[in-house]
Order: sequence, then C-alpha cells, then structure tokens
Amino acid sequence: MTEVRGSAGPNGGAHARRAPGTPCWVSLMVHDLTATEEFYEALFGWEFQPGPQQLGPYVRALLDGREVAGIGQLSPDLHLPIAWTPYFASQDVDQTAETARLCGGTVGVGPLDAAEAGRMAIGSDPSGAVFGIWQASAHLGTAVTGVPGTPAWNELLTFETAGVAKFYEAVFGYEEEPVVSADFDYVTLHAEGRPVAGIHGVGLALPRDRGPHWLTYFEVADADAALREVAGLGGRVLRPARDSAHGRVATVADPEGAVFSVIESPR
Repeated sequence: MTEVRGSAGPNGGAHARRAPGTPCWVSLMVHDLTATEEFYEALFGWEFQPGPQQLGPYVRALLDGREVAGIGQLSPDLHLPIAWTPYFASQDVDQTAETARLCGGTVGVGPLDAAEAGRMAIGSDPSGAVFGIWQASAHLGTAVTGVPGTPAWNELLTFETAGVAKFYEAVFGYEEEPVVSADFDYVTLHAEGRPVAGIHGVGLALPRDRGPHWLTYFEVADADAALREVAGLGGRVLRPARDSAHGRVATVADPEGAVFSVIESPR
C-alpha cells in the first residue's frame, strides 16, 4: 500500500465524477443483511437507507448522511464468496466490460442499469479476482473519504503482478509504478497521475481457500480499539495490528467471513 487517501477531502467536501479507473464504491453481498448492518453500524457508525433493488434487497451505508458503501442480500440458494468488492469508474460500462472480456477476464453480472443511480457490471480478472465497473448517473459513488468509517484504499492480492497488472492497464488505462525490490512484488496503479489502487504479488502466501482477491482498507481512529470491537461483535482478527509506513494496519473478517483491513493513518 502506497496511498490511502480517496478523492474527497478529509472534511467530506462535495465529490465530483471520478476519472476512469478510479475506485468509486465498495459493495458487499451477504446472507443476513440485518445482522451485517448491525455489525458495521457498531464498528463504523454507519446508518442505512434503501438503494437500487435490481439484484435483491440492497442498502447504502451512510456516515453523517453521506454515502460510503453498499450492502446487499444474497438469495438463500446462492453460495458465493462473501467479500467486499471495489467498483472502478467508467465512462462507458458496456465498452469497459467488453474490453475486460477481450483481455481474458469474465463478466458475470450485467452490464445493467441500477435504476437512476447508474449502470454497472461485475466481472473478474484472468486470475479470478472479482471487481465491479460503475458508470455514474445520479449516484457518483463514495461521497466522503479520509475520515474514520470510510474506504481508504483497495489492493489486489494475487500470485504475481506482471500479468494481471497488464490486464487492468488495458481495461482501465492505468499507468503502473512498480516497487523496485528483489523480494517485494508490488505495483501501484495511477489514474490521471494519481495513485488509486495497488497490486500485491504474494506468491504462495495467498490463502488457498480464497485465491486472488481485492482487499478494501477502511479508515479507523484507533486500529487496536477497532480489533477489540470486531472481536466483541462476532468478527475475527486475521492479522493483528502492526505499524507500517502508512499507519497502523490490521486485517479482520466480519461475522459472515468478509475480509477487510483497517488502517489508522498517521495524524
């Protein structure tokens, strides 16, 4: 991780339409929507309001009245991995989805309209990591970043960066900035000259039960306190808090198993 700030300022100023390829939303699909709302309300202080229902019951999480994330409910017969999914901005979701297909990816949902909010698709890269594509209309995406309870960074954990980075570069037009290191395989993806996401090649350290996947970091005021809260709410601590160059970081899972990281940025 090399950057943890989003497109809006820390005071939650008005956000504009994102540049293509910029992470603009994160969404989670679960089986028990009510219990999941209760978990994230207690952990991040989120409130909820109904969102587009094209894929079933869906709510938008609000922080101080501003939209920060979405949570939907899976039908009981669907046994899909429970995971936070980042959405990347596109000016033409149909064209972006077709490019993803041509570059070896798969599009599993859409493109389809999400009421007046915008147009979306969900796909996976050639290694199987799932991501979303969002063409904004009324809903521009996450409305505030840089404060506790908001998405801070999205990072792809995969076997190696070289091949998959070329896929994302072709689909979203990123520029790459590799970390020059013999033992650290990392590429930062830039959109319009700004770092927006990362790809971390971890080789055999990738969890066997998950495969390549995107990991969302959420800002917290106190990482250690957040871990105690996660455990008390029925979640799990997967990687204890540790200091890094970007702040104090930990990885956890919510009660349904959705993995995410928390970061306490330097003040």
